[in-house]
Amino acid sequence: MLKVLRPAIARVLTPVGQVLARTPVTPNALTIIGTIGMSAGALALFPTGHLFAGVMVCTGFVLTDMLDGTLARIKGTTGKFGAFLDSTMDRIADAAVFVGLAAWFLLRGDDKLLAGVAVFCLVAGSLVSYAKARAESVGLKCDVGFAERTERLLIALVATGLSGLGVPYVLPIGLWLLAVASAVTFGQRLLAARRSAAELDAAATDPDQGGGTPPDQGAGTAPAPGASQTDGRSTAAGFAATPGRNSAAGTGAAGATNPEPAWPEAASRAASAGRAGDHRDATPGG
Repeated sequence: MLKVLRPAIARVLTPVGQVLARTPVTPNALTIIGTIGMSAGALALFPTGHLFAGVMVCTGFVLTDMLDGTLARIKGTTGKFGAFLDSTMDRIADAAVFVGLAAWFLLRGDDKLLAGVAVFCLVAGSLVSYAKARAESVGLKCDVGFAERTERLLIALVATGLSGLGVPYVLPIGLWLLAVASAVTFGQRLLAARRSAAELDAAATDPDQGGGTPPDQGAGTAPAPGASQTDGRSTAAGFAATPGRNSAAGTGAAGATNPEPAWPEAASRAASAGRAGDHRDATPGG
């Protein structure tokens, strides 16, 4: 849902990234720094009841973590390991936020239910991210659902921060909303992956979609008339059936043994069609 804000965020972060690009700081270093700072703030401040201060620390390091992609694009150092590291560090930071909230509920000693809801939000959020990553790794489309990582983190931090400012009931409402949204998003991604797999299976079995050669185009591999109509010995009819051989004897033999003199042209067209089909199949996305 918040994808529409990414261009605006990128415009804000680009000048900062351009300044950092002149320093030895690397995108991977920013990713690790952001994760360590966010985890330390959540685990040190949430369990002790400093909710608003913890949210401020986490928000600052979230912005730092968001700079890694901008810096990578400016420096031209984008790569698969950077994407892997960023995704892995995100899981650690998310775990720290919800573990910190669960610890606060348990240390207060009066709300084990909300501690369980916080843990459920952590597990459900991890499943949402895993479902998408696993589906895309096997070629399935799974980019659906409301509660993506940005939305989950926003709901959790806003509800926690308002609770730290003394707004009543906002944190329980936020956690229950997040739990339901995460569960629904996980279900949506399961259904999307199933639909995508069914579409791929249907395309693989459909000759019109799969690019396979229909049975009636097998004339290109038919044996020469001379070989098929005799006991294996090559005769003049066989040479007459070969395109480019126009001797009179060959033409006469072909007429005597093959009632369809247009067969060589049909075979040539079928072979050409077969080569064209191979070319289209080899084209990406064809």
